[in-house]
Amino acid sequence: MDSEALNTFLTVYRSGGVSNAAKVLHRSQPAISRRIALLEQDLGVPLFERVSGRTVLSDAGRVMVPYAERAVAATQDAENAVRSLTRSNSGPVALAVVGTLAGGGLAAIMRRFAREHPDVTLTLRTARSAEVSDLILRGEATVGLRYDFDRSSDLDYERLFAERLVVVCAPDHPRAGRRVAKLAELRHERWIAFPEVPGRREISASHIFALFQTHGLGEVDWTPVDSLTAQKRLIESGFGIALLAPSTVADELKARTIATIAVGDLAASHHIVAVTRRGGFLSAASRRLLDMIRAHYSADKIAWTSGLARLKGNKRRAGARRGSGTKR
Repeated sequence: MDSEALNTFLTVYRSGGVSNAAKVLHRSQPAISRRIALLEQDLGVPLFERVSGRTVLSDAGRVMVPYAERAVAATQDAENAVRSLTRSNSGPVALAVVGTLAGGGLAAIMRRFAREHPDVTLTLRTARSAEVSDLILRGEATVGLRYDFDRSSDLDYERLFAERLVVVCAPDHPRAGRRVAKLAELRHERWIAFPEVPGRREISASHIFALFQTHGLGEVDWTPVDSLTAQKRLIESGFGIALLAPSTVADELKARTIATIAVGDLAASHHIVAVTRRGGFLSAASRRLLDMIRAHYSADKIAWTSGLARLKGNKRRAGARRGSGTKR
């Protein structure tokens, strides 16, 4: 059982059949079938079955998948480690991120990294949070950025930043720029959210429902929109309100095409997490990229803390002015 056979097995599984795998691997269908047959002969069990005209994993195949993924990833690690002995600042670095994190800050990091490492091929893939972890597990990405944690013991997680979530609305919304004491005051609004998708940890309808249920308010009216850009345009037009991270609407807040509603009893946030493969090899270039990402989010923490302190100071001063006005 060699890494090429395992890679062929995984490609047949992921692509849904021998013919598709042949296209992906640029080999003939008989060659793919022969490689799978030899692997099944070595193991003494079938790895695939034909069900209703489709190629699906057998029970043995399902057991085989995670071990094959680890073995293929370990082979890639070994190759990268040996190559790094002679080329410490060259070779490929693959970054996988949740699409809503691929904003201006990340683009600036990638530009800076490219200037510092002209011989490194840096690639970016966007995916859902669960898919980011899968790409790291399979060795198809070196460093991942996702929301929250999952339960895989084959991955290392590093919490980078806990970003507070805010309610956003159109600038002409009656409550734009104002504060409400309780989330209950927004119960009858139309909410916009990502549709619920198994394995997705973005801010979905279930997240909003959970907040309202925690406050004892039940369900709310919501519209599923599977695009952050589309969500922002709908919010700007006054179609509805949403619960979003400030970083995802930073440009719109600066341009004042979107406003916020402060909610007194709302304390919601999500964690931005860096993901690497436990025990996996990280080249010098990969470690440098990870350090740059850490520094970026560390600066965000400082900026967020400073901004919060200024906001509290402004509120205290405003309260003092109101108090002194009352005395007069």
